[in-house]
Amino acid sequence: MKKRLEMLEQLQEIDLQLDALKNSQNGLYGEINGIEQGLDASREELAGLETRVAQLEREKGELEVALATEQENTRRSESHMKEIKTNKEFQAIGREITAARKQAAELEEQILQKIGQIEELKGEIAARSASLAELEQNTEERRQEKLAEIAAVQQGIEADMARRAEITAHLPASLLKRYNSLREQRRGQAIAFARDGYCLGCNMNLPPQLYNSLFRGDDIISCPHCQRVLILKQQQ
Repeated sequence: MKKRLEMLEQLQEIDLQLDALKNSQNGLYGEINGIEQGLDASREELAGLETRVAQLEREKGELEVALATEQENTRRSESHMKEIKTNKEFQAIGREITAARKQAAELEEQILQKIGQIEELKGEIAARSASLAELEQNTEERRQEKLAEIAAVQQGIEADMARRAEITAHLPASLLKRYNSLREQRRGQAIAFARDGYCLGCNMNLPPQLYNSLFRGDDIISCPHCQRVLILKQQQ
């Protein structure tokens, strides 16, 4: 029985190490996701700027069509003035030409504003594109570094899993089931050390008779408070 208790202690040490390694590995995967999310965010920002430029280009095109229409209307009105017979008609056409020219001037101003906005955004896009290219390179380098760390952690996991399999092969199925059940119930801690009459797993006082029976080491004894398997550890 003492040998089995030693094996259980070793098993818990391995399982706690495995827990730590798996948590570390999950953390590394989380870091990779964070890195890639940062890259995706930069790509989305760049795509948003490009979409805005495309929208401004469409708006500029619509304004240019409207300007061309006003300019054509002005030319027609000016040509029609040569055929006018009365002063009233001449004044009416003159007002139309003035209004059309005013509208054309406003359209030209709007077109210039769109051109300025487009040029500004294109400059920002060029800068963002250069930054994105650098970020993509850095992201890939960091990603490869994290993958290398994950691979190294995985080697440790596989080595510990091999050690675990070797130990569990020599433990009775019922005892292993009990151990695994306690691990789930007690946050990974199925084994607790007993010292000076106390369970160090829950810090509760152990009944004297139960504590004394630990010295014999001829049975699997559980803490009556936390149900963990007790292993005697005396002060050295």
